[in-house]
Amino acid sequence: MKTINLAAYHPILDIQGHMVFANNGNVILCYEAELPEVYSLSESDFEAIHGTWFQGFKSLPIGTVIHKQDIYQKTLFDADGIPNDSFLERATYDHFKGRDYIEHTSYLFFVLPLHKSLKASKFTNPFRSIEKGVFKQMDYHVQEFITSVNDATSFINNSRKVFLRPLSNNQILRITKSYFNGCNDGFDTDIQLKKSDIEIGANHFDVIAINSELCFGEVVQSSKTNEAFTSDDFMFHQGFMDGLGLNLHENHIINQIIYLDDKQTWRKLLDKKIEELNKSSNFGTQNKVILKKIEAIVSKINLDDSSRIIRGHFNVVFWDQDASQLSRIASKIKAECKELDIVPYYPKAEERKHYFLNSYCCFSSNFSNEDLYVTDLKHALCLFINNSNYKSDPTGIIFNDRQYNIPVLKDVWDTHKKRIKARNFAIFAPTGEGKSFLANNILRQYFERGVRLVIIDLGGSYSKFAKLYPEDHIILRYEQGKNLGINPFYISSAADLTPERLEDLTMFLLELLAEQHVTKAKEVTIKKVLSYYYASQSSNHSLESLYDFVDHKKDTIIQELHICDDHFSVYNFLHILSEYVGDGLYNFLFSVGADQTYKIEDKRLIVFELDEVKDNKEILSVMLKLIKSAIQRTIWRNKAEKGIILFDEFAKQLKFENVLESVEFYYQAIRKQNGAIGIILQSINQLPDNTTSASILENTQVIYSLHNEKGYDELQKRLHLSSHDLNQLKSIRNNLTGPRKYTELFIKIGKQSNIFRLEVPKEVYAAYLTDGTENEAIMALYNKTKNMEEAIREFVKSQFHI
Repeated sequence: MKTINLAAYHPILDIQGHMVFANNGNVILCYEAELPEVYSLSESDFEAIHGTWFQGFKSLPIGTVIHKQDIYQKTLFDADGIPNDSFLERATYDHFKGRDYIEHTSYLFFVLPLHKSLKASKFTNPFRSIEKGVFKQMDYHVQEFITSVNDATSFINNSRKVFLRPLSNNQILRITKSYFNGCNDGFDTDIQLKKSDIEIGANHFDVIAINSELCFGEVVQSSKTNEAFTSDDFMFHQGFMDGLGLNLHENHIINQIIYLDDKQTWRKLLDKKIEELNKSSNFGTQNKVILKKIEAIVSKINLDDSSRIIRGHFNVVFWDQDASQLSRIASKIKAECKELDIVPYYPKAEERKHYFLNSYCCFSSNFSNEDLYVTDLKHALCLFINNSNYKSDPTGIIFNDRQYNIPVLKDVWDTHKKRIKARNFAIFAPTGEGKSFLANNILRQYFERGVRLVIIDLGGSYSKFAKLYPEDHIILRYEQGKNLGINPFYISSAADLTPERLEDLTMFLLELLAEQHVTKAKEVTIKKVLSYYYASQSSNHSLESLYDFVDHKKDTIIQELHICDDHFSVYNFLHILSEYVGDGLYNFLFSVGADQTYKIEDKRLIVFELDEVKDNKEILSVMLKLIKSAIQRTIWRNKAEKGIILFDEFAKQLKFENVLESVEFYYQAIRKQNGAIGIILQSINQLPDNTTSASILENTQVIYSLHNEKGYDELQKRLHLSSHDLNQLKSIRNNLTGPRKYTELFIKIGKQSNIFRLEVPKEVYAAYLTDGTENEAIMALYNKTKNMEEAIREFVKSQFHI
């Protein structure tokens, strides 16, 4: 048994920026690789990333060693990144804190070896130090090397699929310590190189490798079918080696090491080898197999000028605290290799030690020809792992990843507009799939982050969530024959009549008058009429008062304001508005009374429940106009304040054309505000296929879709989704049984899409319920306690026997 003390034999002499000067004379440029999220890539995406790696690496100097290291470690979710202040936030924090998952970090090292010939002897002592003056002799080569690597990394970063970030001095030292300290936390230890395994502190290590061309089967490609999500009518892809990545739920490190060799030298060597094998091919089938493989390599070199011959090494280092578990993990790795038609090599004793030590970046030039396979660079790059864990944004809405159900923050607001230019969103799902549940989840988190909410609801889905915040919410419910207490014409003083307010009132009247073709001349005329009205009448402003004013001036107003009959028809004005004043059919909507909009000024959660009016085209249309008036006057006076308007049960509102046009106005007006609009639909077909709908969809850049057994073809067509987006949608599967119930949903933010899960704690589940016996039980408790938080706590205790 041999022991290595890192403190006595440190592999690093110096670090300058992200450049390491190793004790063996190697110079290493160190990067962390930021990879796309798992499940987010299509077959063409995998091919594109493969092409990016190849273009980036192919021009690097002869003798360069590329070492990609992917570390997968069992970790407990610490929940520090998610809020923990409100009742539901604390419940979420407690629910997920301590959940186990595999954390993945990916590094890329470019090594300039001391000896560019790269002909290491079979067993080299990696800790043997060189003379200090060697690096001065290498100055010119180091500068050339740095320039070449900078060019390669810039090209890769410009692909926008993969991003390479230089490592800091501390990160490099931390990686080094972690590797040689056996990933043990809280104490330093030595490496015990035993015959049976490698023991470092509490952990036992072993290695499985691919070290020869004979290990590979017939096919190596950039991606393969993901059997877990592929079905008869669609194909889902994963990286070729992904089964050894996040899908291997064990502590392990994947090392892929590539030696960039001189193609011409290899061509001569291989031609000579072919000649020798042709002479001895009759002496065994193994010679014939090798001959066939070498002939294929030479053929590829001759046909493809861009080909680059490399020698490569691939290994998986794995560990566990229980030495008896190593054989189980090895069996899982070998089984995955068998799926790929790969026959791995299982090193023992001295060979194992050699593979483990040289899988550290400073020593990766130490592999001998016996440890390396020969192939083309394109072939070797098929073994790269090209995806990683789901990524959390610094802030955002909590969803769950598809791999471990751990929380992921997604910034669907995008303040700096890096991904989207319009933050409007749409939720699509059939009845019973959880549209309102999802909307509650999104809006509640927005609300708790200070965003002001206006919900226009035709189904009563948000009152329970609102009641959790008794001081901050108001529910305005329409009742037959009564108004909402909103008087759009009310002003407290002449100072209220700003140009913006006059513009809003003008548009309100033009919509009420159902003007089909609103010209600038008509807008200016209405503004003149309104200004004349306010100048003539100092108080008691209302629609009826305006109507009476125009009626009184009907014979002279055209002349007095110098306006044209074509731009303002007094008869049409009085005729159409007569329905809303005096004895008109809808006079109650604008009946004179104290303006009540002040009630909503300080409320951050406003719910308009219009369930009773959902089938009345005229009243619903006017209600939406009145609500819009109240929003413009009170909620968004401060344009720096974030706000969201949600239209739930939107299909019921869309039955009427003028409603759609009214909603389109919201989309146009929202651009002036720091806000977003959300719509909820059972199917995108409920949105009429016309220019108005097209405008709404064009300004909707965050898409949520839940499971739909009828398919997603229309959604793909109308939203111009990619084929991979469609495959992701088709792969949605819910799990509503067992201890971890969840629904899956498709989220697309700008051009980025993936499948997420929605798993919530019992308290949050209770808060979002909108119907059924459980909801009735909670509301009964609320009616008794008058405290929604207390009602939910009592319900959870009784329901789940806590």
